[in-house]
Amino acid sequence: MLPPGGRISGARLAKLLGSWHRGVPRQCSADLVTAMKLLVADGRLPVGTRLPSERELTEVLPVSRTTITAALDQLRAEGVVESRRGAGSWVSGPVGAGGGITVADDTLIDLSRAAPAALPSVRHAMEVAMAAMPEHLTSHGYDERGLPLLRQRIADRYTARGLPTSPEQIVVTSGAQHAWALVLRLFVGPGDRVLVEQPGYPNALEAVRASFGVPVPVPMLGDGWDVDGFEAALRQAGPRLAYLIPDFQNPTGLLMSSGTREALAAVLRKARTPLVVDETLAELSLDDSPPPLPMAAFGGDSVVTLGSASKSHWGGLRIGWIRASAEIVHRLLTTRAAIDLGTPVFEQLVLAALLESPESALRQRREEARMRRDVAVEALREHCPQWSFTVPAGGLGVWCVLDAPVSTRIAVVARNHGLRLVPGPRFAVHGGCEQMLRVPYTQSPEVLREAIGRLGVVAASVVGTGFSAEADLASPVA
Repeated sequence: MLPPGGRISGARLAKLLGSWHRGVPRQCSADLVTAMKLLVADGRLPVGTRLPSERELTEVLPVSRTTITAALDQLRAEGVVESRRGAGSWVSGPVGAGGGITVADDTLIDLSRAAPAALPSVRHAMEVAMAAMPEHLTSHGYDERGLPLLRQRIADRYTARGLPTSPEQIVVTSGAQHAWALVLRLFVGPGDRVLVEQPGYPNALEAVRASFGVPVPVPMLGDGWDVDGFEAALRQAGPRLAYLIPDFQNPTGLLMSSGTREALAAVLRKARTPLVVDETLAELSLDDSPPPLPMAAFGGDSVVTLGSASKSHWGGLRIGWIRASAEIVHRLLTTRAAIDLGTPVFEQLVLAALLESPESALRQRREEARMRRDVAVEALREHCPQWSFTVPAGGLGVWCVLDAPVSTRIAVVARNHGLRLVPGPRFAVHGGCEQMLRVPYTQSPEVLREAIGRLGVVAASVVGTGFSAEADLASPVA
């Protein structure tokens, strides 16, 4: 069965393609493939759109029919285009999570994930956990709250950061994304609005949509959060929930000041809107200044805090947690059984061992991240001098402002140079951020230098070859 969708004329497609050819004859077909994939990735050619015939394309594009045939063959091979005799060709997608066409190529340098490899201390913690496993094997192994030992150590960590916490306020989950899904299930129903930052964390935005909620973006300022903007959005949208990353925000790397935390918490309390705070990156301060108190210290019981070991220790542990009031914890536990029955015991024991002396491992992670950040900043200044950015005080990525709105094009072309990137629009609710690009610094220094060197080549190659500024992304397909 053919997918539904309108037909785009050859003239319209030619206008969308713009100046796609870089002038090298032997690369003409590859350039056309890249340009077509960019239109699909950027939503200008939606899945289901019927394409002009090869004959019509030959009439409107300054290339031979042989070139067009070769390009369409490549697009079909990659699953971007599907054809059927007598029915023509249409866009079949799919667009991958990284913003380009889905690929499975382990040879690419991955700059799509801001997640580091495990620290050496994780292996030692696994040995400690294995020694502790026998005493747990005689039990049924289910615990919807999490192991008491781990909950105690997570609570102790909050207390050490200036937020007194008891184990009864902690629920252990299978990562922060799982924790966010549980909270959404509790608070958000179909059609409910959720205030989010723009730009924001793509997986968090997708989780809101998956819960049938409606993400409502509040644009961030160049130096942080717009309290007045949040207050206006609260009045106009009447959201059920708000979601923020105040500590080294993903993707901008910005850190919310204590004054802004207090002001924003007061605005949300006045509107009686619960706040969910993602602290996945909170422990990764790379400067010597003391971090602000956790957001819950300002918002009290109206704040639900999400945490994770993914960035600080290792994503493969898949351990996260929720810190909330006793009343919210009780409600969460009553709904959790419909999703899962608890978090794996072994991984909990591993994290409990890591948190026995938390500063040792965190110090090593911070030193590693600080060194890699400095390598990335130096390489970006050398190979992408036309871009601008603020050196982040923490977190795991640099949020770059490009010299033109070509983020998606860079992400697509970068595949040909062995790089996997997430384009700026993936961090936006309804598109935008096309002049932004996140560059994580989680690879080794050698790989970072090589990757950013390639990125500089890609950036130079797309200058002046973007799509026509007259292209109307919101117009219906003709």
